[in-house]
Amino acid sequence: MSMFLGTHQNRFDAKGRVSIPAPFRTALRAQAQPGDPLVILRPSHLHPCIEGWTVGAFASLATPLDEYDPFSEDHEDLAASLYADAYPLDSDKEGRIILPETLRTHAALVDEVSFMGLGRTFQIWNPVAAAERRQAARSRAKTLATSRRPGSAPPMTTNGAPE
Repeated sequence: MSMFLGTHQNRFDAKGRVSIPAPFRTALRAQAQPGDPLVILRPSHLHPCIEGWTVGAFASLATPLDEYDPFSEDHEDLAASLYADAYPLDSDKEGRIILPETLRTHAALVDEVSFMGLGRTFQIWNPVAAAERRQAARSRAKTLATSRRPGSAPPMTTNGAPE
């Protein structure tokens, strides 16, 4: 399986296009099926960035929807949050895409963008926010690594019960 690795910075051109980094394009094309868009972009629910998904990975997001009554408000809310702001995009021959304005606004993208690989997916960030996010993630990961070593007991609450 192709993975999205590393952080790559690119600029918007005069026409508002930005190039998907070559390693990311390679991974997207390797996973695309004939007739599928190259990538599906959507705003992150957790961060001021854009998430980039292959069609297959994005389809896996819908699996939890099967657990809800399709006529329920919960199902409709989840479906709207997944699909209403999702944009399937193809690139031009040079690998450039035009980000929808709503996504650019969500991520505060102006002149430059950082593409951040997350394995199965990637994110598109304002470069300053991306650097801050990577630093925060490293700090949290260090804390997680020391508190949840393999084979160690889960952290205890103040009364001695597992969390």
